Amino acid sequence: QSTILKSIITGILALAILIVTGGFLFVFADKESDYQFVSSWGIRGSGPGQFNDVTGIDIAGDNVFVADSRNGRIQVFDIDGNFIRMFGQPGNNVGELGRPMNLTIYKDELYVPEYFNDRIQVFSLDGTPKRMIGTLGNGHGQFNAPGGLALDSEGNLYVADFYNQRIQKLTPNGSFMRQWGITGESGIQAGKFNYPTDVAIDSKGMLYIADGYNDRVQVFGPDGKFSHKWGGPFALNVDGPFKSWFATVTSLAIGPEGNVFAADFHNHRIQKFAPDGTFLTAFGSQGSGSGQFKYPIAVAVAKNGVVFVTDFGNNRIQKWQQKGF
Repeated sequence: QSTILKSIITGILALAILIVTGGFLFVFADKESDYQFVSSWGIRGSGPGQFNDVTGIDIAGDNVFVADSRNGRIQVFDIDGNFIRMFGQPGNNVGELGRPMNLTIYKDELYVPEYFNDRIQVFSLDGTPKRMIGTLGNGHGQFNAPGGLALDSEGNLYVADFYNQRIQKLTPNGSFMRQWGITGESGIQAGKFNYPTDVAIDSKGMLYIADGYNDRVQVFGPDGKFSHKWGGPFALNVDGPFKSWFATVTSLAIGPEGNVFAADFHNHRIQKFAPDGTFLTAFGSQGSGSGQFKYPIAVAVAKNGVVFVTDFGNNRIQKWQQKGF
């Protein structure tokens, strides 16, 4: 039913543009980006500094942690891309990883959602395994392919439970607290999801959810109540290449000024928004050259505002900064 509705809305929108423009349908280009490409590193492979489906990223001080998904490991680099160390290997035992996804660092611990192992595994920043949270299932505190998470000031977890079509809030030890969305049911209404992929929390406790296949971002207040959403007309699961629209949003990051960065996977770009969803800028285009992306899947922002992006299809990391930085 969502596919039918999507087609109807897309058709109505196209007709409206045709009427307004006197019969000419064209794409409105974004303004010139405020960001510039700095550098990149990585190629496809299994050696140090090489990747096989790079999926997640986060930053701790001067270290960049990267989820090297199909290689089943985490690689660590300095902010210039120099290899430091790596840990993990494919598997489902303690310390092993099954397709690690969006990474989150909180109080000197690395939280790794495992898409294949249906759990969250927590490591110290030196790579020592510390604990695991969750098992496969659709019950409280269980997961079916978790894709990303965030933690609040009290250490509670907010997990994007991909195939269960929900966001779960858990205590630091993994006990269930509440959820958003109906388990196993997708939807386009506010508070429902279509394969959610990631979660971010800002300094005010606002919860931002990457509602992946609904091509939108949903926002909830510290009290858990729905606040607002954006992405396409009325944020009703209509994808597109225009500014503020998405074609599968796969990762969110909060910048030092509270702005929201979103990985716009099939549009091959990163978009930046104010907390209320106002479009600020975008950068990237499709390709394999410098400053181009082939399915950017995750984004992280350092405290100085420098942006790091996992360029999934090109098996590399890209580094961007604001012009005049």
